[in-house]
Amino acid sequence: MSSFYLSETSKQRMAGIDQQLVKVVERAIQITKVDFGIPKYGGLRTVQDQQMLFDAGASKADGVENKSYHQTGNAVDFFAYVDGVATWDIKYMAQVACAFLQAAIDVRVGVEWGGTWTSFIDTPHIQLKRRS
Repeated sequence: MSSFYLSETSKQRMAGIDQQLVKVVERAIQITKVDFGIPKYGGLRTVQDQQMLFDAGASKADGVENKSYHQTGNAVDFFAYVDGVATWDIKYMAQVACAFLQAAIDVRVGVEWGGTWTSFIDTPHIQLKRRS
């Protein structure tokens, strides 16, 4: 068990996220070897939030024609928190992602990590597994 916990800010940023995914996040913080948090816009997004991120080049989804899983509460983004500083360095992000993947197994929820995608790599992204 880790000594890390979700900050109140990270908890607030998960408002509206599917409860199955919240369970994964809560389990991941218990077992991670690298602390993490949820960034602003890392949880549920409005169309306007999504369009702003798209326009800034921070998302491939425009929020209208190409919707993000964030807009339905089926995704959450994270950052690693190392030595008191947020980082997206792959060596830390991969360790946090491992905690998310193990947590998903522990709570029996199917998830996908954007770091394993082939179309584009999205290391800060975890989402509920797409239903076919």
